Amino acid sequence: MNLTDTMHVDATAIRPTATAAGARERARNFLEALRDPATTPETAEAVLLVVSELVTNALRHGGGTYTLRLTAHPDLIEVAVSDLSPQPPHMRDPDLTGATGGFGWRTVTHLARTTAVIRRPTGGKTVSAFIAR
Repeated sequence: MNLTDTMHVDATAIRPTATAAGARERARNFLEALRDPATTPETAEAVLLVVSELVTNALRHGGGTYTLRLTAHPDLIEVAVSDLSPQPPHMRDPDLTGATGGFGWRTVTHLARTTAVIRRPTGGKTVSAFIAR
């Protein structure tokens, strides 16, 4: 991979009161700055949804803080979210009443070309989703 063809941004939330809305705003700004090629509306929508789902999961299950890293590769956009929990995401039966969710990881794996979960030696994990550009 040619590093001149990549662009990345880090967005770290260090307060437990951080929201997924702030992460989506950072992702939106990142996507708007991309050129050659610019993202399609469909890709942008997929990236924003994946950011929202991964950050929400990190806030809910990962101790209330997260680090978001967005990287634009020539043919993919990587959304990586790190949190303090060592537990990997897993498929759950969706709660159709809306009380407990269960749609997030299913949505992420549907929208991403591939996903990866890496446990960090210092604790916690990084969940990455790679979305076609």
